Amino acid sequence: MSVRIRMKQFGRKHRPYYRICAMDIRRPRDGRVLEELGTYDPLVPETDARALLNSERIAYWLSVGAQPSDNVRVLIKKYGAEGTHVAAQREALDRLAQSRRRPEPPAPMPRAPKPAVNEDKPERPAKPRKDAAPAEVAEASAQTAADGPAAE
Repeated sequence: MSVRIRMKQFGRKHRPYYRICAMDIRRPRDGRVLEELGTYDPLVPETDARALLNSERIAYWLSVGAQPSDNVRVLIKKYGAEGTHVAAQREALDRLAQSRRRPEPPAPMPRAPKPAVNEDKPERPAKPRKDAAPAEVAEASAQTAADGPAAE
């Protein structure tokens, strides 16, 4: 069985995402894989943070005779174990991790103290509810009439 290391497409329209996989050469592009070896997201803003590879497993598959596709060969050359852009990739991943962290919330504003309840004011009688039964309305109006006008 001949094995090829190539990209398997995921995502949706206008939002591609790829997994780098070891596959049988006779399988379709999005078919069954032998092993997933990494990912490639072309829409990540940091160019060097787009590809994440498992270098140990890629080295294994290359040692047993797997052939990388042209695009994957470029990614392995840049971001593999002895890649030319490995240091830049670490820096880019650190920058992305910094931008994903949430900023600390500001300290809460001190609240003004609540005003004290004025004991000098008399309480107003309760108004009858609009949805109350007629007997309750008559009882509430009789009670306010009995209380008389509020002394000021």
